[in-house]
Amino acid sequence: MTDHSVTFKTNSTSNGVAEVAFTCGDTGIVHTRSVNVHDCADADAVTVRLSEVAMGVAHKIKVGAITAPDESEDAGSPE
Repeated sequence: MTDHSVTFKTNSTSNGVAEVAFTCGDTGIVHTRSVNVHDCADADAVTVRLSEVAMGVAHKIKVGAITAPDESEDAGSPE
């Protein structure tokens, strides 16, 4: 059974919102989302907050709520 270990990288932070890419080491799924870090007092608190969100992302990947993008979506629709 895989544990869906998820790492994260902050792409940008603005007005208390961090744009973060979460990557599952087991499946390779990359999930990008905004995370509210407005109430975080310092960089350590931001890391704790993002770690908490990463655990939620890992759980959602495990249960199938977050999946890899459908490859047909990337190709676009022919017109």
